[in-house]
Parts: sequence; C-alpha cells; structure tokens
Amino acid sequence: MKNMVLDVHEKPKAWKWIALSLQHLFAMFGSTILVPLLTGLEPAVALLSSGVGTITYLIITRGKIPAYLGSSFAFIVPIISVSKTEGMGAALFGCFLAGIVYGVVALIITRFGSGWLHQMLPPVVIGSVVIVIGLSLAGTAVDMASTHQITQPLPDSVKDFQALPGKVESIDEQVGTVTLKVYSLQHFGVALVTLAIAVIANLFLRGFLNLIPVLLGVVGGYLTALAAGLVDLTPVREASWFALPQFTTPEVSWTAALVILPVALVTLAEHIGHLMVTSGIMDRDLTKDPGLHRSLLGDGVATSIASLFGGPPNTTYGENIGVMAITRIFSVWVIGGAAVIAISFSFIGKLSALISTIPTPVMGGVSILLFGIIASAGLRMLVENRTDFDDKRNLVIASVVLVIGVGGAALKFAGLNFEVEGMALATLTGILLNLILPRSIEDTGKPEAATPAA
Repeated sequence: MKNMVLDVHEKPKAWKWIALSLQHLFAMFGSTILVPLLTGLEPAVALLSSGVGTITYLIITRGKIPAYLGSSFAFIVPIISVSKTEGMGAALFGCFLAGIVYGVVALIITRFGSGWLHQMLPPVVIGSVVIVIGLSLAGTAVDMASTHQITQPLPDSVKDFQALPGKVESIDEQVGTVTLKVYSLQHFGVALVTLAIAVIANLFLRGFLNLIPVLLGVVGGYLTALAAGLVDLTPVREASWFALPQFTTPEVSWTAALVILPVALVTLAEHIGHLMVTSGIMDRDLTKDPGLHRSLLGDGVATSIASLFGGPPNTTYGENIGVMAITRIFSVWVIGGAAVIAISFSFIGKLSALISTIPTPVMGGVSILLFGIIASAGLRMLVENRTDFDDKRNLVIASVVLVIGVGGAALKFAGLNFEVEGMALATLTGILLNLILPRSIEDTGKPEAATPAA
C-alpha cells in the first residue's frame, strides 16, 4: 500500500487545494455533462446538482467518505424512454422516487444489515443488467455518430414518401414539413476522430491526461467539427456571462415510476461496489464507519435533490476514485472544493452555451466508447465474481435478462395506462428468476449476511 499524502480531514494549502479540486472536476466533467446532453436535460443544472449533491453526501457521511457524485449513466435509457412518452417532468419524478428508494434501503440496512440485498441482487443479475444498459444504448450511439436531421416539404404522394433520402423522424402537417434522419459520412468522420482521440488518450497517455480521455475526446472532436463547419458559435456570442440554469420541475407520473424505479436496484449494487473499492484504496472499512447506510442515504438524498432541480440522478464516480487511487489524496476538502467549482461553473452562461454547441457526432463518438465500456463492465463483473455458466440456473437468468433487455421487450397494461419495458423489465425479471429458480446443492457461493449497521 502506497503512503497516504492527505487523509480525509486534512486541508491542503490554498493553491494546491484549487489545483487538486480542478483535477477532480475535470475527471468527472465529461461524463457528467454527457448524460444531460444525451437525455435532453440541461448541462448547467447537471453541474449544479452534482456539486450540491456531493456536498450533501459529504455532510450526511460526516465528512468521512471522499466521494464525488456525478450524473448516473444507468438512468439514461429510462429517462429517454419516459421523456418521449410522458415528458421530462415525469422522468424526473421517477428519478426523485429512485432517491427515496435509496433512503428506504438505508433504513432497512440500519436495522437488518445488507445480506438480504446481496441475496436479491447477486452478480449474475447485476452483471447481466449492466450489460443490458450498455448494449441497449448501442443504437443511440451509432445514430448520433453517423446521422443528422434535415427538414423537407411534406411529400404529396406515397411514392414520393418512399423516395425520401432518410428515415422519417416526425411530420408537422400544419407547417407541411417532414423531419428526416439521414446518414452523413462527414458526421461519421467527426465521430471517428473523436473516438480515436478518446481511445488514444485512454491507452497511451499517462498521469492526469490518462484520467480524462472522454474530455480530451470531446475537445478534440469539437475542434474537428469546428474545422468541418459543423459548429455554430452564435449562441456563445449571444449568451451573457452570468445566467441562471434552466430548471425543470418533476411531474407526478406513476408510469414513469414503474419504468425508472427498478434502475435504482442496479445503482444500489454499483454504489456498494464503489464504496468497497474506496475502502480498499484507503485501507479502512467505510461500510462500518460511517456505515453503508449513511453512504446510501447520502446518494439517495443527492439524487432526489438533483431531480427537484431538473438534473440527472447522482452516483458516486469511479473516475474520481481513480484520481484518489493515483494521488493518494483522500481529503474531503479537495472533493468539496471540486463541488463548489462545479456549482460556480453552472452559473456561467457562456460556458453553458458553449456546451450546448457540441455537435451530435462528437457526443456520438465518445458514446460508442462509453456505452461499450458500460457493457464491458457488466461482463467484467461476471468474470471477477467467477459466475459459473456451467450452472444452468446462472445461464438461464443471464440469457433471459439479456434478451428481454436488449430486445426491448415490454409488459403493457392498456387498461391501467402504464407499461414496464426494456431495462426495467429485464431487472425485475432477473430478480424474480433469482428468487424462484432452485439453487443447486453444490452452490456454496452465498454471501454471508452483514451485521446491522450501527
């Protein structure tokens, strides 16, 4: 174990404090703003909610866990799905309730320990669902990378419709236009350049630059798109230096809740994994002091607050854990400093406008890498936990979860006007199969029940 540079409550000197906090900000920046760009939320609000959420988390965990909270990728698919049918306000309501679920689980763990959670969500379920999260986004990433939208006059006949140069996205009969999704080699070229820069940064750069491959990819792709004439800087010139973020309020929708709530089960397991990793690099058991229940509660409260602002749900960030592992600096003052800077950035109007001008193919290029990494993380989870696929039970659970999730299966109740589909249905199916399918006699891999939290 390398020597610690700064412990949790140690405060660095002013200039070092700013530099170290900026490093954490850059580590989370690319991923945190990517989620709102993909889902249609406001990037400035995402920065604000990540900063407020992080400070809230530090307070609830008594300043004993140095974790930065950023936008969660696990909620991208359900937010996009719900916002298309129910509206963004409904999606935010579902995310708000997901934060409440964290709080309920924290209370149960306080009383009964966490063993039941591991029994309900073993690696074969969580790993398969994480694979679904990544693969279900594959089509979105490719579309963003290789297509763009054009608007044409509405054709007069069916034959003219069939001759349109792309896929129909929407029709406006009042105006008399049709919006098409059209393949573009130029856009795909920009996406590939973006992807190449991110990959090269991830594989070959060292030190701090190795921690921000997504940000480097976005910057490089943006400059490429600018040279190709795909960037309109008019919004940046017109924006003021100071501007309030555009907030969106949740709207009650139980349909949205049924779609989004199952995702909380996946992120619960992700959160526990991050906390275990952080405990390992700090060489102390954070699940006992300040406790898993406090960590989950902090994440849940941060997620609910973010949803009230109009930001995406929060989650502890592996990127920032990686920064701590390399620097051996665990100071919550540094993490808190990054949160304050993020909040400050959310009120800079020109920065928000600049983020909004990032072309779709640039985001598509980094999404190809990021969404693939998400799917690979699920596969890694299965491998690291030595999931035995010679066991037919594991094979059945993983197979059904993957096909239902990637295939976009839906359980619709027309009379009740709601449906459960895709990743949410896959998660619920995996949990149900895990509970009802008999275990083999040789199965000795059950985790021991944890002691109740103090």
